[in-house]
Amino acid sequence: MRRSGILLHISSLPSDYGIGKLGKEAFAFADFLKKSGTSVWQILPISPTSYGDSPYQSFSVHAGNPYFIDFEKLEEDGLLEKTDYSNVDWGNDSRHVDYAKIYENCFPVLRKAFKKFDTSNTEYKAFCKEQSDWLDDYSLFMALKFAHNGDPWNKWEKPLAMREKEAIKEAKKKYSEDIAFFSVIQYWFYTQWGALKTYCNENGISIIGDIPIYVAFDSVEVWAQPELFCLDEEHMPIDVAGCPPDIFSPTGQLWGNPLYDWAYHKKSRYTWWIKRLKKASTLYDTVRIDHFRGFESFYTIPYGNPTAEIGEWRLGPGYSLFEAAKKKLGDISIIAEDLGFITPEVHELLEKCGYPGMKVLQFAFDGDPENNYLPQNYTTSNIVAYTGTHDNMTLSGWANDLKGASLSFAKRYLRIKDRKDLPEELLHLTWSSCAELAVAQMQDFLNASPNARMNTPSTASGNWQYRTIKSDFTSKLAKKILQFNTIYNRHQTEPV
Repeated sequence: MRRSGILLHISSLPSDYGIGKLGKEAFAFADFLKKSGTSVWQILPISPTSYGDSPYQSFSVHAGNPYFIDFEKLEEDGLLEKTDYSNVDWGNDSRHVDYAKIYENCFPVLRKAFKKFDTSNTEYKAFCKEQSDWLDDYSLFMALKFAHNGDPWNKWEKPLAMREKEAIKEAKKKYSEDIAFFSVIQYWFYTQWGALKTYCNENGISIIGDIPIYVAFDSVEVWAQPELFCLDEEHMPIDVAGCPPDIFSPTGQLWGNPLYDWAYHKKSRYTWWIKRLKKASTLYDTVRIDHFRGFESFYTIPYGNPTAEIGEWRLGPGYSLFEAAKKKLGDISIIAEDLGFITPEVHELLEKCGYPGMKVLQFAFDGDPENNYLPQNYTTSNIVAYTGTHDNMTLSGWANDLKGASLSFAKRYLRIKDRKDLPEELLHLTWSSCAELAVAQMQDFLNASPNARMNTPSTASGNWQYRTIKSDFTSKLAKKILQFNTIYNRHQTEPV
């Protein structure tokens, strides 16, 4: 079945409150997708953001981002007054998220709603019981984090940092109200997310969600379950994750995430990973696993090194993890992000799993007609073709950046004379490919400028800020996308 999708994170939805929400504009975007004959909405991780505001560096792999909770819905539930959130300074740039102002102002508004919330609510109690395997630790972690002015857990008093029994017992008493606050936030998030996903599915739209392979060091998982990771006696990383140097990054990419103790995971029959995949498969219709190649082998950098220039490759769990997951969960829908340094062994793992990999057409024009990203060289339809991902430049910026032989080859391949026609033609090429699913960033259909880029890898600031505005989503644009989907046989409107 040929389908199409648009990549637009929740944070990028139109909003009067500084960042996208799970409210009316999210439902309106689902309507826009349906009108355009687009059956897939792809998003980035919806977990709480931490360092650098990146959704790939989160305090929890299971929690939802409090920033996305819709205030208007809380008002409808009698928990807020309009003035509680409408008179707040959420920033003055409708095209960019001001994360400092969101962080400063979001939680005080949610606190006001919490004061009116009845924690004896039957549905809330059922939610807490159902999610207890992660929610209890997460809520305690966040309560302690706020009590320590946002400091990472390793900066807390040692008894708390090392989770000594008496210290944890005392903290649960001392911060009981804050623990409840963070639990209620998750109840609101999950309730609103569930309503949005149900609406999408009922209107023939499936959601692709994203899970990072690694977790952040300053996360509840590392704090509460150190046995999952390669840590020393003080629970500090021995080695950290990243990528080796290449032509794009001479010093490599130093991500800094702690690495998994794969021997422990194998011994425990991958229980933690299976729970994680199960959870993700209930939140989303399809799970995109970031940095899939890390399951075959992963690059390690000694902790404390300033760059990724010194490191080594080590074997990952390989197929055994996914075999165990399949036995427990059956066939769940997964997309493997197989970009970067890909070896025959990674190809073999992907083929054994049967998951579709990714083809990014911005990578196709180096002048080599045998380039694997050119559609003529696709050997299967079991792939997802992208104009670009959240890590790529907008198509407009990509076209402006092409030079020399690459530009000449792109013009000849796409049979155009003018550089400005490249973005449109790349969309056509992606949609016309044999890939079962074709995806473009919303920015690419809007022909947005380079300022609309979502993320530039290996940069620590200025990312994840892109926002759309209501006037972007015109009937004219919906009609244009519908024509793409109709011409290339990607028009699907059946319920998921």
